[in-house]
Amino acid sequence: MKKILALLLLLTAHIATYAQLEEMTKAVQDGSYKGIHSILIFKGGQTVYAQYFNGYAADSLHDSRSSFKSITSLLLGIAIDKGLIKDVNQPVYTFFPEDTAFARDPRKRMMTIKDLLEMRSGFDCDEWTDDGKDCESAMTQTNNWVKFALALPMKNEPGKVWNYTSCDPMIISGIIVKVSGISIMDFAAKYLFTPMGIIHYRWTVDPAGQGMTAGSFYILPTDMLKIGRMVLDDGVWEGKRIVSETWLRASTTATIPIPDNWSFVKFSRSKTAIPQQTYYGYYWYNETVKINNGEYPVVFASGNGGQYIMIIKKLNMVVVFTQGNYESWTAKRAFDILATYIIPAYK
Repeated sequence: MKKILALLLLLTAHIATYAQLEEMTKAVQDGSYKGIHSILIFKGGQTVYAQYFNGYAADSLHDSRSSFKSITSLLLGIAIDKGLIKDVNQPVYTFFPEDTAFARDPRKRMMTIKDLLEMRSGFDCDEWTDDGKDCESAMTQTNNWVKFALALPMKNEPGKVWNYTSCDPMIISGIIVKVSGISIMDFAAKYLFTPMGIIHYRWTVDPAGQGMTAGSFYILPTDMLKIGRMVLDDGVWEGKRIVSETWLRASTTATIPIPDNWSFVKFSRSKTAIPQQTYYGYYWYNETVKINNGEYPVVFASGNGGQYIMIIKKLNMVVVFTQGNYESWTAKRAFDILATYIIPAYK
């Protein structure tokens, strides 16, 4: 009798989960959530949901935008794991001895790898706010994006002020190239992508042959899900260690509050979740999704337009969104979908 009751309860739970996800699918299809290209959910050792919308399919490469910065963080961690870099406290100037102007600047001389990872380099750049200095656009008009980033003027002392700029991860790529002796494309393929079976993608490359590590990397949503699964499993992919658990713990433990009480849930205009402060780590974000009788910490990568890799350890879950909601608050509605449909389906 107890076994029958347990089976009935399990069946009821499955039916409820299916109903929630079906309701979510209909909400996207009827236009309640616009601009969604894909939603994928990994839970309990398998992909339990994968739907594509608005003309996109499983084999459609998608611009990951700034969510690729989180992958750049993984690449830096791999370089440290392999002993190519001592630690994040190494001064940036030591990797570019030929750039004497960088080394002569007193504030640039203080800059560490950690400052780059935390978006506290001190450069006179701010791509987060509408009235900020958009250094990325200027960078992409030059022939050498790493050289451009190193030459940026300073505004603040490194390590003091959080100012989001795509130039910081470009310098990280320059460091990896210096210490490895191979291109960032070859480094990523050798130590991250190929071991994980990620083979179908497209880099954006500057005229000097340097791969863009701040965004504009085209990838399959299923491969974004693989990255999230590897992070969920503390750096292991199908039994193979990709990056150390020590690095993931350091890089995803976000402690920097994004200014002005920023909250992705708040900007999603969700009526289900209660906004919480968003924190920044080493190109990874943290925000707790708080709903009735539950709080669910989410570690996530985020890219313009609504490109998200979300890791929810409390639920042993990874969720991926790809969207086309560029320069719009509607990109954040993924957090309302997460709070309204996905978490309730599995909590």
